Amino acid sequence: MKSKIVLLSLVALFSYFVTIGKETGKKPQAVIEKDVKKEPRGKDNVAFQWGFMALEGTANDTDRFKPRPTITSRYLGLIFTSMFDAWTRFDKKASPVYLSNVERRPADERTLKNKEIAISYAAYGALCEYYYSDSTMFRNKMIELGFDPDNKSLDPNTPEGIGNLAAKKVIAMRKNDGANQYGEVAGSNGEPYFDYSGYTPVNDIDNNVDINRWQPKYFIDESGKKYDPGCLTPYWQEVTPLLIETADQFRPGPPPMMGSEQLQREVKEVIDLQAGLTPENKALVEFMRDGPKSVQQAGHWLKFAQDVSLRDKHTLDEDVKMYFLVESVAMDGFIACWDSKMFYDFARPYALVHKYYQDEVIKAWGGPEKGMMEMKGKEWRPYSPDSFLCPPFPSYVSGHSTISGGCAEALRLFKGEDRFGAEVELVPGALTEPNNLDDPVVLKFPTFTEAAEMAGISRVMGGYHIQAENIEGLELGRKIARYNYKKYLKLLGDQ
Repeated sequence: MKSKIVLLSLVALFSYFVTIGKETGKKPQAVIEKDVKKEPRGKDNVAFQWGFMALEGTANDTDRFKPRPTITSRYLGLIFTSMFDAWTRFDKKASPVYLSNVERRPADERTLKNKEIAISYAAYGALCEYYYSDSTMFRNKMIELGFDPDNKSLDPNTPEGIGNLAAKKVIAMRKNDGANQYGEVAGSNGEPYFDYSGYTPVNDIDNNVDINRWQPKYFIDESGKKYDPGCLTPYWQEVTPLLIETADQFRPGPPPMMGSEQLQREVKEVIDLQAGLTPENKALVEFMRDGPKSVQQAGHWLKFAQDVSLRDKHTLDEDVKMYFLVESVAMDGFIACWDSKMFYDFARPYALVHKYYQDEVIKAWGGPEKGMMEMKGKEWRPYSPDSFLCPPFPSYVSGHSTISGGCAEALRLFKGEDRFGAEVELVPGALTEPNNLDDPVVLKFPTFTEAAEMAGISRVMGGYHIQAENIEGLELGRKIARYNYKKYLKLLGDQ
């Protein structure tokens, strides 16, 4: 019976039940109102369908390479930039990010069909570059849509050529952007995403010599063996941002340090929140930790954006613009977040709890199948499976909070309101303690802002972050979203 409940809970992760809201936006001109009503909307518009393909590619990338949220945020940012750039050539005033020397098409060519063709070739080209292992899946999607995936035209006077050019230009412009995608940075020896920064933690995996600094922790692989995953992309702050100016543009002030009343108070808060986890809290921690179909934070908020498209029956134009804005914030958010993480190199609660409460008896979660119990502080652990005790990189600020705060703000600005209305049913414990499950619960996300704040506090409840990392992360993300939104409006020609 329990295995059946686990299966149902995992299936539930993939499904949102979004309230249907009224359509928003300006009414079309009367002369074209009849045609607009016929335009495919929501899941039927081609931009939505390519967004779904991007989510499938992200989920498969996670399965193949394990979670690497920095990298997938860049992929999604550049995929939707390619689509946006191609789309601008069929809009009356929008400008591209990278697609230079390609003229805007005349008014009589700015048809829905031409937009569908252009963004499809742009999406296909970018997806095959960044999620190359799934090129056959993307090829089949082109054929399903009635397009020739072998059409490599670079004719700037055709929608096929414009789409191919858009993807080609984005790929070329971002080839040497600091991500080391191709392992071409000196010393990488052809290894993609090789750390060229030379970062070495002050604390090694077995010895903590500076409690204020990050200490890596062991992971456990499928065979039960311990291993050190190293630090994930410790050079990511060197990646060229998409719309913000520099990685440190909005860098927050320092975290509370050992000896401060604030840190002592916030470490105790982590212990207390874990000790009081309700079934709803557990479900929230798991949902925000893993996300729908393991698509990382950038993909999680792309899924939320798709829920909005379904709710409001978006057109192709609306989805192209929304996905570009949201994923630009996610991409830039990770770059800025990593700037803070690597600049401060701050400790995780895992080490801080052990330091503050070493031999003191506390109530805490004992691990899978053990539930809550009394233990010494030095035995405390986050609410996580053995295979993933805590993220393999410094703590300050929270990546979940940064991306959630930013993408939520981007959606609020895009829609002109905060209403969201998504719901998801989950079985608490399914991803962490599958033999100790609670009854199903329903998580509700009434507004974008509340969804972001729920994501942020879940990281404190789970034991991955202290409150300062959540609060500063949310604010960092919101600053990036407001800045990118202004840039986005200029690209649209609205400012």
